[in-house]
Amino acid sequence: MHFGPPVAEIVRQHHERIDGSGYPRGLKNEEIMLETRILAAADFVEAIGSHRPYRPALGLEMALEEIKSGVGTKYDEEVVKGCLELFSSGFLPD
Repeated sequence: MHFGPPVAEIVRQHHERIDGSGYPRGLKNEEIMLETRILAAADFVEAIGSHRPYRPALGLEMALEEIKSGVGTKYDEEVVKGCLELFSSGFLPD
């Protein structure tokens, strides 16, 4: 399946980290697309909060605590703030 810009770039950047410790290019802060910063937090919350064949779900609370503790290193502060507001408003994933 072909995904052109900007989807291809979002996927390419999805292991970059706010502090520049990610890969493949060591991008940091606003060098990372906003969509990618959102995807990074959402992907982590979904991965930790969901059942996997190799482990049970670890829970939404654990996932949200982890993204809070990763602000400034792994995750964008405004993205985390938005994520926390979303879940505190009563949103629950299916």
